[in-house]
Amino acid sequence: MRLTTPGLSGPGSGAAEFSLVSSMLKALMLQAAAASGLRDSFDAREATIDGVHNALFTGLTTCRGVVSSFISRIEEYNPTINAIIGLNPDALSIADELDQRLLTGNTTGKLFCVPVLLKDNYDATPMNTTGACLALAGNKPTADAPVVKVLKSEGAIIIGKVNLHELALEGISVSSLGGQTANPYDRTRTPGGSSGGTGAAIAASFAVFGTGTDTVNSLRSPASANSLVSVRPTRGLISRAGVIPISYTQDTVGPMARSVKDLAVALTVMASVGFDETDNATALVPPEVIGKDYSAELYGGSLKGMRFGALDGFWNHTTSSETTPVNDAMGDMVGFLKSEGAVIVNITDAIYNATEILTTMDVQQLEYREMLDEYLTGPGLQVTAPASFNELYTSGKFVVIPSQYGYVNNAFVSSTGNASYAVRQLAIKNLTNALFSTFSSNKLDAIMYPEQKNLVVKIGSPSQSGRNGILAALTGVPVVTVPAGFSPPSEDAPIGVPVGMEIMGLPFSEGKLLNIASEITHLRPVRKMPISTNRSVETKNYSALPVISPDNGNIAAAYPIGVLS
Repeated sequence: MRLTTPGLSGPGSGAAEFSLVSSMLKALMLQAAAASGLRDSFDAREATIDGVHNALFTGLTTCRGVVSSFISRIEEYNPTINAIIGLNPDALSIADELDQRLLTGNTTGKLFCVPVLLKDNYDATPMNTTGACLALAGNKPTADAPVVKVLKSEGAIIIGKVNLHELALEGISVSSLGGQTANPYDRTRTPGGSSGGTGAAIAASFAVFGTGTDTVNSLRSPASANSLVSVRPTRGLISRAGVIPISYTQDTVGPMARSVKDLAVALTVMASVGFDETDNATALVPPEVIGKDYSAELYGGSLKGMRFGALDGFWNHTTSSETTPVNDAMGDMVGFLKSEGAVIVNITDAIYNATEILTTMDVQQLEYREMLDEYLTGPGLQVTAPASFNELYTSGKFVVIPSQYGYVNNAFVSSTGNASYAVRQLAIKNLTNALFSTFSSNKLDAIMYPEQKNLVVKIGSPSQSGRNGILAALTGVPVVTVPAGFSPPSEDAPIGVPVGMEIMGLPFSEGKLLNIASEITHLRPVRKMPISTNRSVETKNYSALPVISPDNGNIAAAYPIGVLS
């Protein structure tokens, strides 16, 4: 029996019949899914972009069902890790609009109905952009940051904003507005930072992927501490406009995900902004990189014959409960790479000392005041917030971390006009040349080292010690972070604390680095879900979004609000 549709006949009508019937069947399937509660059968745990699309296109769920499943997880688990600052009030209505498109077969967009979380220093309407700072609680952008605009244009649903270390100035993810975010693998520890809210939220499957910023370590530290993958892109690859800034020299933006493929798709979309006249670093991108599909770079690779430089100075070779697990995980990773035919070249040059580099070359405190003033006085904000650096830091509405506000105090009197600024910029150029020489003289494909010399620190610690991210931050080269292992299990960490490895390349080699990361994570899968959030959650049928209030009352007494010494 042939199924026909009245009014369709003649040459080519078979294809038209099939298309129309297919659309009708899809509509019936989606309507049945909504009516019978099949949306509950979508499991958001460890969900990928492909997984979301497969569930949508086979009629297993609706876009509203996908979004609701993640919101249900947030409502259930956020009180224990305190990662979410607020939800997007338009998230469900956007999902409904995409469901209407799904009914008609209009599902274009690499991120169609993919839930995404933003670090709360990205401008994204209709939400506020607070930097997790009480003084900026009413800071409302009038337009999306360019990178948010392209995420939305590809069909992503921004479901909310996440906590960060206040204004991204340190690495323990505590803030006056959002409080302290906890690591889901060990809730006595921080989630890394400053993008710790993103790291904790994506590890707990509150979205498919999230965004962060990185001025010293901040995309890579939370990825390392939450068994995730991330990419700090080459300076200029992605526009930084519309993101609360710290340093023109050191700032980047980028994605964090649970899988390398999702990371590659997210990077492809975020980099599609291209040249942006409001961020002239984007003019540095070579023509052959513009419009690149990084997901196409993941296949056909091999670790055999790859030459990896191991920066010996970025290991802490002492024995302790905090350093030994990192050294053991990295030792296992080195052994794995060798077993796959890779060559490990030990790099012992004295210049590769992360502490010394940070002390002598970091330029944040010299650029911060000027950059923040420019953002706060820009045309894209409804001014209900402090309009300058000075106004913000005399408001009494910010959290005080001694390691963080030492350089805030310096920033009151420091600028790019200081004589020390030119000295540091020259040192950065020399460091960059030395790094390129190391690649060349050793014929390296990539450089590897632990993201952090020790496990991510405990809540209440004064700073995130032992991080190695400053080298890439100053030289502007790309880094992909992958899970390397876990510490031994303990009472506080039932499956251990995650340990991550950085893979560094030459400028605009993101495709090569992602290919290496894909090979490593495929042949040596390390990621495990945190036990504290690994239970499935029944999806609620929301008529309105739940209220998610960050717990800013959990800040330790050691972190007073609004006093600069």
